[in-house]
Amino acid sequence: MHFYIIKIKRNIIPLLFLAFTAGLLIFSKSNLPAVKNGLTLFATSVIPSLFPFFVATELLMHTNIVNHIGNLFNSFMKPLFNVSGKGAFALVMGIISGYPVGAKIAANFRQNNICSKEECERLLSFTNNSGPLFIMGTVGIGMFGNSTIGLLLFFTHLLASLTVGFIFRFWKCNRKNKNIKHQETNFKSSNVNKLRNYNTRIKYNTNTQNSKMVSFYNLGEVMAESITNSISTILMIGGFIVLFSSIISVLNASGITRLITIALSPIFNVLKLDTSFIQGIFTGLLEITNGINIISGIHIKNISINIILTAFFLGFGGISIMLQVLSIISKTDLSCKPYIIGKILHGTIAALYTTILIEFIPFFNFNL
Repeated sequence: MHFYIIKIKRNIIPLLFLAFTAGLLIFSKSNLPAVKNGLTLFATSVIPSLFPFFVATELLMHTNIVNHIGNLFNSFMKPLFNVSGKGAFALVMGIISGYPVGAKIAANFRQNNICSKEECERLLSFTNNSGPLFIMGTVGIGMFGNSTIGLLLFFTHLLASLTVGFIFRFWKCNRKNKNIKHQETNFKSSNVNKLRNYNTRIKYNTNTQNSKMVSFYNLGEVMAESITNSISTILMIGGFIVLFSSIISVLNASGITRLITIALSPIFNVLKLDTSFIQGIFTGLLEITNGINIISGIHIKNISINIILTAFFLGFGGISIMLQVLSIISKTDLSCKPYIIGKILHGTIAALYTTILIEFIPFFNFNL
């Protein structure tokens, strides 16, 4: 028995893939509409909202705008988040564009050696966010039918993101200090400046080689490269959307979601929470849009619960987006650990801020 348990643990991923393939065959009738809905969502919402931003950020990476932003915002980015001012580009674009633009820029920064490994990992923890169009438009107006709820969710989402960034300013600070002390003990003080200047020249040369500056002579080449890279990323995102639409469909059709609901119902009853939230929470952990859509559609008098749960999932992002980010950073040496911890913190802090505003500011209290 012990032998078989070890064998199952070693083959858990292939077994899951096999179960998913079997589910696609058995529940193909319900799965086909889910795939069509996923493709429709991708074609009508994701491509129009994200693809132009991907191309724009790729083009901007071939200009000096990042350096200009770095000089402009270095005065507050360094003390608050312990990253160079250039990180403000990832922060601003991540807020404007939504998932997973912030992670894409952080990965580009690392590939082009614009920021150090530690700085890019700090950026990963707080610059990959839900966009204002999705929060205020799709969630606030489209799902809750109230623009004020969208505004509340966007404010707490943004505030929680900055809070996570401040927390992660201490990420790997000790390791960096140890490296500096090690270098300074091995070299005389007269050689330290030479070493730093040498490292600066190497970093500048690497940036110049990896990031081709755009001009009228190579504009067509740079645009073609930017579009090609953006298409690759957007297709990857579309693949994840369709895949998780299928996964959720198989889980619902097979009765697994219902079994989870039955198993967790006693806990929700003790907490005096509506058991209708179980399916929404489970779905939201997998994929953010479907999960929030279910949660926002649950009709209860204490609607603040719906809003607080939505705030959490907007910050957390779901496993689907998490896997998208992991696929983006897989081409770099960046660790996924700060991103995962950062998103859990982001969702928790956003839910906390939302609770405080609902409780203490009557304007944001929508309970009947």
